[in-house]
Amino acid sequence: MLYFIVLTQVCNLRCKYCGNTPDPTIAPVRLNYNLDTLKEFIKKDNAPHICFYGGEPLLEIPLMEKIMDEIHAERYILQTNGLLLSKLKTEYLLRFDTILVSIDGRKEVTDYYRGKGVYEKIIKNVRDIRRRGFKGDLIARMAISGNSDVYLDVKHLVELEDPHFDHVHWQLDVLWDYPPKQRYDDFERWVNESYNPGIKKLIKYWYENMARKGIVLGIVPFLGIMKSLLYNERTELRCGAGINAFTITTAGEIIVCPVAPEFNFAKIGDIFSSDPKELPYKVTIGEPCISCEYYHLCGGRCLFANKTKLWGEKGFREVCNTVKYLIDNLICIKPKVEKLIEKGIINKEEFYYPPYNNSTEVIP
Repeated sequence: MLYFIVLTQVCNLRCKYCGNTPDPTIAPVRLNYNLDTLKEFIKKDNAPHICFYGGEPLLEIPLMEKIMDEIHAERYILQTNGLLLSKLKTEYLLRFDTILVSIDGRKEVTDYYRGKGVYEKIIKNVRDIRRRGFKGDLIARMAISGNSDVYLDVKHLVELEDPHFDHVHWQLDVLWDYPPKQRYDDFERWVNESYNPGIKKLIKYWYENMARKGIVLGIVPFLGIMKSLLYNERTELRCGAGINAFTITTAGEIIVCPVAPEFNFAKIGDIFSSDPKELPYKVTIGEPCISCEYYHLCGGRCLFANKTKLWGEKGFREVCNTVKYLIDNLICIKPKVEKLIEKGIINKEEFYYPPYNNSTEVIP
């Protein structure tokens, strides 16, 4: 199973869609349990994966190194804003299987959301870890919001050569804020005039790269959904929250999703008394998702959103419609993709992503 280990609530950025407001009444600002307890808990899992999470986990590099030295995991994963990657010692850097770096697309877009100069710092540090020998899966992890252009921003990151990102994934800035839609002038109009048309153009661009160059670009939502279409597979909640992915807070509490520490529905145990085998399916996706005709491909999009519906029923369904639009447009190109596979221009196996739960949620 995948364990998000929250090393700290503190972050060295104040992004517009987050704000960086550590709250010690929800969980300690920094980790305050004994690592021996964590070690004994994770030892009960035969094949644990550890993802370091925050806040910004690289603010706690000595603690991260200690965990990597003392607690075995099949794979180590890092989610980071990238500003402190240069501080990570090469011997630890090379032990990571996957590194997800938060970057929102073009320079002006990233700097608008994350702060002036952030884009260049990220690019410099990502270039550095490649030159130091990191050959694992390097993922550009985007947040798409009201000032974003999904087509231009994803295309920009996909086409970067130095540094090169293996994969690009985005999450929509939706359903986690209240009052709703704070970073959109008109969310419905933005979806209809910017986001959905951008998705359609991006899918066309993705297909054309397959047809003309034989290249399957690493656009995570497209890969994950197309894999399910090609292999005729039904999916559960793709991020694995509450199924095979769990978060360990700075207090040692176990919750189903890293963004939900203050919500009672998410709390399912702790590292002091719980057994990993008892955790799956304690909290599951409910209506309206499980009755939806797209559920077998979407999996429910987001457990947190399904349980909280912070934008109300109407806002929840508006976001669902973006997922349906994405899936419908990928279904449209499925026959053409199958023909490319039959002709040997691309390989079916290239769509098999992610190969394990590497903390990419797949559904934006």
